[in-house]
Amino acid sequence: MRTSLIALCLAAMAFFSCTEQEKDPNTFYFGNGKLPAGVQTIANNQSYSDSIGYGFDFLNIAQVKMDKNCCYSDQAFYFSVKAPEGIYKVDITLGSQNHASNTFVKAESRRLMLSNINAQKGESVHKTIMLDIRTPKVNENKSIILKKRDMNNLDWDNRLTLEFGGKNPSVQAIKVTPIKVHVPTIFLSGNSTVTDQDHSPWASWGQMITQYLSPDIVVANYAESGSTLAAFKGVRRLEKVLNKMQPGDYFFIEFGHNDQKRKGEGIGPWTSFSDLLREYITKAREKGGIPILVTPTQRRSFNKEGIIQETHGDYPDAMRAVGKELNVPIIEVHIMTKQMYEAWGIEASKKAFVQYPAHTFPGQDKELKDNTHFNEFGANEVAQCVIQGIIDLNLPLKKYIINPDFSYDPTHPNLFTDWNVPMSPRFVSTKPAGN
Repeated sequence: MRTSLIALCLAAMAFFSCTEQEKDPNTFYFGNGKLPAGVQTIANNQSYSDSIGYGFDFLNIAQVKMDKNCCYSDQAFYFSVKAPEGIYKVDITLGSQNHASNTFVKAESRRLMLSNINAQKGESVHKTIMLDIRTPKVNENKSIILKKRDMNNLDWDNRLTLEFGGKNPSVQAIKVTPIKVHVPTIFLSGNSTVTDQDHSPWASWGQMITQYLSPDIVVANYAESGSTLAAFKGVRRLEKVLNKMQPGDYFFIEFGHNDQKRKGEGIGPWTSFSDLLREYITKAREKGGIPILVTPTQRRSFNKEGIIQETHGDYPDAMRAVGKELNVPIIEVHIMTKQMYEAWGIEASKKAFVQYPAHTFPGQDKELKDNTHFNEFGANEVAQCVIQGIIDLNLPLKKYIINPDFSYDPTHPNLFTDWNVPMSPRFVSTKPAGN
């Protein structure tokens, strides 16, 4: 008995000695107080570099301060970890011993993951998110053909980037864990109304829907500004999605905005568009995937009576026809956004789009007046339409919706005055492709 006890003690001593000497490369602690022995501690001026593999990003945007057990700032700040392509579970501990905090967490190209996380002074709040990290590489010989503007987007670099905003956003610890088993995935395909817009004030529903889903599922957004069904396939985004897709994964397909601009023989809603939809659906099903069609968001195009005018021609009807033909569920965002805009009215609906007077943002000399692309408030309203569509269709996917009582009525949309998500500080005035 005594020998066993001694052996046990020696083993425990060896374990703690190892713990003190070997830092966990996946866990990062913040603060200037006494921290656990052997942990990875981060200084407030630790700038990210590939050689180190972690650190604060864009330190020119915000000055990061250290408290006893956390880092915090009076404006949004970024932290990045070098990460190869894959799925990652990220455990985040928020809060401060010395002050109350309110934190929003965005990931990569501004995917809204956590909203309005409040922590009282001395309180720690633990949250988990699931992230898809990707590169353009399709296989050993091919890569997605990225547009020049997209090459430096946070979605396509070699790191996992988190943005912390809010009132005194405060972070105690971050743990980044690569997941080796399959995680159910929602693959998104589409255009600028779906893609992760890298800079403010532009936004899409694809980067807002993430906050409504549990960490038991991950969203992989492959949509591209300006894309059509043909272009998405031509630049190998479809091939990339199909290579990664596993049985039980979902494949959301929303096109139409840019497809209607294509001209030429055999091109149209009932020909090339319908044929490509059939191809996407068939190939996804061959991989065991579950295709879902999403009719395109309406443009903000009112007549004098305050009624939204149809600007997509026969493309929404063509999508409905293919969906009926191949028994594919359809989320009717086209109908819901019409209801939503008309409920707001001509003036209030402007608050959902990128419409800002000159000099609203640094270096913005001209008025931004866009009736196609959303700001974060508008994109979030569309994301709620998609979530409601999942519920209305009674898709198995609804089990991943965090709030079991979720309900959204597009005829009674939310108001901009109730929106409290802080805008990300990285800004461009250039409109996304496909306006």
